[in-house]
Amino acid sequence: MAIQELKSHKNFGGKTQFWEHESSTTKTKMKFSTFTPSKEVKGAVIWLSGLTCTDENFITKAGAQAHLEEQGLMVLCPDTSPRGLNLPQEHDSYDFGSGAGFYVDAVTDGYKDHYLMFSYVANELHQILQTEFNVPANKISIMGHSMGGHGALILGLRHPEKFRSISAFAPIANPMLAPWGQKAFAGYLGSDQSKWKTYDATELVKSGSKHPHQILIDQGAKDEFYEKKQLLPENFESVCREKNQAVQVNLREGYDHSYYFIATFIESHIKHHAAALK
Repeated sequence: MAIQELKSHKNFGGKTQFWEHESSTTKTKMKFSTFTPSKEVKGAVIWLSGLTCTDENFITKAGAQAHLEEQGLMVLCPDTSPRGLNLPQEHDSYDFGSGAGFYVDAVTDGYKDHYLMFSYVANELHQILQTEFNVPANKISIMGHSMGGHGALILGLRHPEKFRSISAFAPIANPMLAPWGQKAFAGYLGSDQSKWKTYDATELVKSGSKHPHQILIDQGAKDEFYEKKQLLPENFESVCREKNQAVQVNLREGYDHSYYFIATFIESHIKHHAAALK
């Protein structure tokens, strides 16, 4: 599982680095970025980005490094899909295929051979943090934005033994009822909606999945996709209250879906994970 460093920058005393490796899960080359603090690493957070993003968006735009350095945490940010393929409809739209893996394990023709982002994050990246960066298996958390917020919620809820804490910015929290999710799930998982439920955070909590730590969500009130009912955090919050899953949902007045929003509140998310990891 050798990883190759592509570039490295000293940053707030630590290092921001970019990597590439041959993935045994996706059977393609995959890229990810990291920030490693200068002092002892007390834990790591996997960040999952949203539609159209790559491994570079969060690490360059979120302003997280100073806060990670302060808390002694590293972050690992994978790409949002396999690359270098030419599958049917893979490059036709921004919300399906390339750059839009939705953190599911696909079962449809073509996609089932490569688009296995759930397993890639839960197994391969989790192992890379241990073997390549010496992070203990019980010192890893997960967070993300939009499509990546959806990924963080489902991965954390389905694998609480692997991810100590969960947070999300503007997650697609009930994708079975949102146009983005319906398109992606039909394309990756087929027409059997019983398979969709295992990748829908609201449905997971409804069916009994639970995380021992409080889940943190920030949502911009002026987010155009929130207004268009693509995200539906209120559905997730309602089910969490009903099923006694601890959750804090902050509706942030005036904020949109952008990295300006993420950069504003990223410190509180890093502190949320630091409290669980330490």
